[in-house]
Amino acid sequence: MTQKRGREEEAELKVPDDFEEPTSGTMRFSERPDPPEETAKDPAGARREVNRCSGCRRKVGLTGFRCRCGDLFCSEHRYSDRHECGFDYKAAGRAAIARENPVVRPAKILKV
Repeated sequence: MTQKRGREEEAELKVPDDFEEPTSGTMRFSERPDPPEETAKDPAGARREVNRCSGCRRKVGLTGFRCRCGDLFCSEHRYSDRHECGFDYKAAGRAAIARENPVVRPAKILKV
C-alpha cells in the first residue's frame, strides 16, 4: 500500500469533531424524533379549480383555452371577439413592436 492511498483511506475514516457517540443502544423519550405531521392533501373546505367556460359555464375539461385576459373558455368562446375580452391587444402589439424594433439614430456630428 502506498502512502498516498493510506492517506485517502484515513480521510474517509475521519469522524467529524461535533459527532457524539450514543451512550446506550436505546433512545430516551425526549430524544425521539417527532412523528411526521399529518397534512391533508385535499381538505374538505378547499375548493378545487373548476374547469368551466367563462362565457357559457360549460365544462371544458382538458380542451379549455386560456385567453390573454386570464379566463378559461370553450372552443366556441375562445376568440376575443366571441367573449367580452378585457385584454388590450392594440397596446400589447405596440409594446411588442417597440421592444423588437428599437429606434436607431445616428450619432450627432458637429458640422463645421
